[in-house]
Parts: sequence; C-alpha cells; structure tokens
Amino acid sequence: MSAKRKRILLTLGDVAGIGPEIVARAWPQLVARCDPLVVGDVEVMRRALREVGSEAAIGEALGDVKQLPVLQATAVDLRGVAPGRVTAEGGRAAYDFLCRAIDMAMAGQADAIVTAPLHKEGLKAAGLHHPGHTEILAERTGTEHFAMVLWGGGIAVAHVTLHTALRDVFARLSPDAVLEKIRLLDALIPRLTGGRARIGVAALNPHAGDGGLFGDEEERIITPAVQKAAAEGIDATGPWPSDTLFVRALRGEFDGVVAMYHDQGHIAMKLRCGWDLVNITAGLPIVRTSVAHGTAYDIAGRGMADDASLVAAVEAAIRLADNS
Repeated sequence: MSAKRKRILLTLGDVAGIGPEIVARAWPQLVARCDPLVVGDVEVMRRALREVGSEAAIGEALGDVKQLPVLQATAVDLRGVAPGRVTAEGGRAAYDFLCRAIDMAMAGQADAIVTAPLHKEGLKAAGLHHPGHTEILAERTGTEHFAMVLWGGGIAVAHVTLHTALRDVFARLSPDAVLEKIRLLDALIPRLTGGRARIGVAALNPHAGDGGLFGDEEERIITPAVQKAAAEGIDATGPWPSDTLFVRALRGEFDGVVAMYHDQGHIAMKLRCGWDLVNITAGLPIVRTSVAHGTAYDIAGRGMADDASLVAAVEAAIRLADNS
C-alpha cells in the first residue's frame, strides 16, 4: 500500500439490488481516487461489468482501471438470485461480504470499508436478526458507543435512535443517549471539516415543546444532555425546533445536528444532498462509510442506477482514513 493511496474495501451488499451495478459503473472514478478491492462474488461482479458495458475485467491488480480485483467472500450459490427479489441467499451473502471486510479492516489489511446497500428483509430471510449494517458493524467490532451519521453539503447529522418504530422512540431517549451522540459527532466532525464542531441538538416535539405545551422531553431529557456537553467544552446548543434547526445549519450556523429519530435527520439531509449523501458509522475502531440509499429493487438489473453516492462515500472514507 502506498503512503498516499488508500486501500478501500467495497462490499456488494444484497446482489439482488443495485450494489454490483454502481460499483461497476463507478470503477474508473474509484480507481482514480484509491486502490479499491471488491469484497463480494466474482460471477456477480463479472455480470455487473457486462451490464454497464465496462471495459474492465476481473483481475488482480490494484489501482488499474482495466482490472477489477474481487475477493470471493461467500460460499453461497448466488446463481438463482434474481434482481429485485428478497432471498435468503442474497441476505446471507451480504452478511458474509460485510463480515469479511470488517475482519480485514480490523486486521489492518485495509484503510476503510465502503458498503453497498443490503436489504433488511434479506437478512431476516437468512435468519440473521440485525436491523442493518450499523448494528452488525458495532457487534463485530465490539463497539458499545456508535452512531449512524449522514454527511453531505458540509453538514453531519447523528441519530439518537435509529431503526426503531416511532412508538418506541420516546422510551429509547435518555440524557445519556443524547449526550453519547453529541460526543461522537464532536469527535467525528473535525476529521471531516478540519475545524471544531458546532453542534445543534434537535428538539423532539413541535416548537421544542413550547414550554411544555406539546411535551416535556426537551426539558427532562434533551436540555440536561446539552448542558453536560457544554460543561465538557463541546460547542453544543439546543434543543432547537428541527424545522428551523436544519435551515440554520444550511446557512452555515452549525456543522452538525443531533436528530432524535431516523426520519428527522434523513428527510432533511436527503432533500439537501440528494445522491451526494454519505452514511458514516461514528465510534468504530475502523473507518466505514456507505451509500445513503437502499437496494433500489425497483430498478435493479435495468442499468439505471446512479453511482454518485458511492463515489461520495469513497471520498469521505479517504478523508476519514487520512485523518484517523
């Protein structure tokens, strides 16, 4: 591995989705930025190269735009996995790809992992009871404190609760949980921006509860966490109503936002960044970034997938690896 070019592991995710296609389509851009290695399935990747009309072929050389090195990372027979369909085989293989990449990164054999999307129903069909990438990464690396962060347009958003029903969000919020995400975001943002983090913490209720008229979670849960973070020297303020907080972040007042639940952060950031959005797992002992979209079963196998998020994810991974 050269001093400047980073070795990035690319996992294919659920092969019934668009993961293989976006890797094949983005290959020239990825090779220009790093030494990528695909962790997946050789035949799946060979088919994806044909589908996008790529001039690259499966090979062993790193950093060669005409050769795409693939590490065979599953024993699952994927020949019967059709585009756009949930299968146990696709779910199990996606898990195998990810675990192999994690183990390699933990062993110092790569600088970062960039993941293509997997399908949660595929994991379930395979008997794997994980909500998604983030939880698998945390479990396999032995990480207790972690956060899913969306990054794009100079703004990073961490989520206090993630893959959970809305009715369960209230029970999962606590001052410690909010403080944990503030700390993780404060540690991550300087690696992305080169400057100190300015963090706005979102309220849970409309109008930040309006003095208790619409709920008291702001006073009981969020404010104590913000106060403790500030006492630790973190530049964190809030809770701010989320409908104005994201506007203020867009205007440059904040570098980071702590959202209370999944869609509170995701909707705003996907409207802001579109396909240029990146998913980062904060708190891990390794660098992991990902596309910020799903498997797109509805267009899988049709040659329509946009590779912009994958390219952005690789760029973010390189930046984080450089600033580890």
